[in-house]
Amino acid sequence: MNTKEINQEDRELLESYENDEWQSVDDFVNEATRFKEYAKATARKNSRINIRISSKDLEAIQMKALEEGIPYQTLIASVLHKYVSGRLVERSQ
Repeated sequence: MNTKEINQEDRELLESYENDEWQSVDDFVNEATRFKEYAKATARKNSRINIRISSKDLEAIQMKALEEGIPYQTLIASVLHKYVSGRLVERSQ
């Protein structure tokens, strides 16, 4: 690997590894689980918005959420997330 092609952070990690500064983790599964939880906590919702939608649309969303067994706010957040990440696909009629 050409070190000119990697960024400073990657370069520092590579140097650290090559200098034998890394140590094995005793209980990798528990450590991995712990850090996954940290990542999830970081990604949790941290902003609140207020929107106005029609009563009919809200009732339809609440019914869909009830069918899915999730709170309607969670359903709305999921739909918005899928839309902005490009994973919401329009269904053919």
